[in-house]
Amino acid sequence: MDFKQIVLATSALLASTGAFALDAAAAKALASKSACLACHAVDKKLVGPAYKDVAAKHQGQADAVEKVAARIRSGGSGIYGPVPMPPQPGLKDDELRLLAAWVLAGAPDK
Repeated sequence: MDFKQIVLATSALLASTGAFALDAAAAKALASKSACLACHAVDKKLVGPAYKDVAAKHQGQADAVEKVAARIRSGGSGIYGPVPMPPQPGLKDDELRLLAAWVLAGAPDK
Protein backbone atom coordinates (compact mmCIF):
# COMPACT_ATOMS: atom_id res chain seq x y z
CA MET A 1 0.00 0.00 0.00
CA ASP A 2 1.47 3.36 -0.97
CA PHE A 3 1.03 6.74 0.75
CA LYS A 4 -2.05 7.67 -1.30
CA GLN A 5 -3.73 4.37 -0.43
CA ILE A 6 -2.95 4.89 3.27
CA VAL A 7 -4.53 8.33 3.16
CA LEU A 8 -7.60 6.97 1.37
CA ALA A 9 -7.91 4.03 3.77
CA THR A 10 -7.61 6.28 6.81
CA SER A 11 -10.13 8.72 5.36
CA ALA A 12 -12.54 5.88 4.61
CA LEU A 13 -12.12 4.50 8.12
CA LEU A 14 -12.83 7.88 9.69
CA ALA A 15 -15.83 8.50 7.46
CA SER A 16 -17.28 5.04 8.09
CA THR A 17 -17.03 5.40 11.86
CA GLY A 18 -18.63 8.84 11.93
CA ALA A 19 -15.39 10.30 13.24
CA PHE A 20 -14.19 13.82 12.63
CA ALA A 21 -12.66 14.97 9.36
CA LEU A 22 -8.90 15.15 9.46
CA ASP A 23 -7.82 18.75 10.02
CA ALA A 24 -4.13 18.55 9.12
CA ALA A 25 -3.36 22.10 10.21
CA ALA A 26 -4.94 21.56 13.62
CA ALA A 27 -3.18 18.21 14.01
CA LYS A 28 0.20 19.67 13.12
CA ALA A 29 -0.33 22.57 15.55
CA LEU A 30 -1.29 20.09 18.29
CA ALA A 31 1.78 17.95 17.51
CA SER A 32 3.96 21.04 17.77
CA LYS A 33 2.31 22.23 21.00
CA SER A 34 2.65 18.73 22.51
CA ALA A 35 6.36 18.54 21.58
CA CYS A 36 5.82 15.56 19.24
CA LEU A 37 7.84 17.27 16.51
CA ALA A 38 10.88 17.47 18.77
CA CYS A 39 11.33 13.69 18.39
CA HIS A 40 9.40 12.79 15.22
CA ALA A 41 9.54 13.86 11.57
CA VAL A 42 7.37 12.90 8.62
CA ASP A 43 9.91 10.97 6.59
CA LYS A 44 13.01 10.37 8.71
CA LYS A 45 13.84 8.92 12.09
CA LEU A 46 14.89 11.48 14.68
CA VAL A 47 14.72 10.32 18.29
CA GLY A 48 11.51 8.44 17.51
CA PRO A 49 10.31 6.80 14.31
CA ALA A 50 9.25 8.71 11.21
CA TYR A 51 5.50 9.13 10.93
CA LYS A 52 5.61 7.27 7.60
CA ASP A 53 7.11 4.28 9.43
CA VAL A 54 4.36 4.36 12.05
CA ALA A 55 1.75 4.50 9.27
CA ALA A 56 3.40 1.57 7.47
CA LYS A 57 3.51 -0.52 10.67
CA HIS A 58 -0.23 -0.09 11.21
CA GLN A 59 -1.22 -0.42 7.56
CA GLY A 60 -4.42 -2.40 7.10
CA GLN A 61 -5.31 -2.50 10.80
CA ALA A 62 -8.94 -1.56 11.35
CA ASP A 63 -8.19 -0.35 14.88
CA ALA A 64 -5.03 1.57 13.99
CA VAL A 65 -6.36 4.99 15.05
CA GLU A 66 -7.34 3.70 18.48
CA LYS A 67 -4.05 1.78 18.90
CA VAL A 68 -1.91 4.78 18.01
CA ALA A 69 -4.05 7.13 20.11
CA ALA A 70 -3.64 4.81 23.11
CA ARG A 71 0.13 4.67 22.55
CA ILE A 72 0.32 8.48 22.40
CA ARG A 73 -1.60 8.70 25.68
CA SER A 74 0.44 6.06 27.53
CA GLY A 75 3.86 6.54 25.93
CA GLY A 76 6.31 3.67 26.25
CA SER A 77 9.21 2.04 24.47
CA GLY A 78 10.17 -1.16 22.74
CA ILE A 79 8.15 -1.01 19.53
CA TYR A 80 10.65 1.17 17.63
CA GLY A 81 13.64 0.89 19.93
CA PRO A 82 14.69 1.49 23.52
CA VAL A 83 14.15 5.27 23.70
CA PRO A 84 10.90 5.89 25.59
CA MET A 85 8.18 8.14 24.26
CA PRO A 86 6.78 10.28 27.08
CA PRO A 87 3.06 9.89 27.76
CA GLN A 88 0.53 12.56 26.85
CA PRO A 89 -2.14 11.98 29.53
CA GLY A 90 -3.36 15.58 29.35
CA LEU A 91 -4.67 15.27 25.80
CA LYS A 92 -8.40 14.77 25.32
CA ASP A 93 -9.68 11.70 23.48
CA ASP A 94 -10.55 13.70 20.36
CA GLU A 95 -7.07 15.26 20.34
CA LEU A 96 -5.47 11.83 20.64
CA ARG A 97 -7.57 10.51 17.74
CA LEU A 98 -6.75 13.58 15.66
CA LEU A 99 -3.02 13.10 16.20
CA ALA A 100 -3.27 9.36 15.51
CA ALA A 101 -5.26 9.85 12.29
CA TRP A 102 -2.82 12.53 11.15
CA VAL A 103 0.19 10.29 11.81
CA LEU A 104 -1.49 7.35 10.03
CA ALA A 105 -2.25 9.62 7.06
CA GLY A 106 1.45 10.45 6.75
CA ALA A 107 1.33 13.71 8.72
CA PRO A 108 0.13 15.87 5.82
CA ASP A 109 0.44 19.65 5.89
CA LYS A 110 -3.01 20.14 4.34
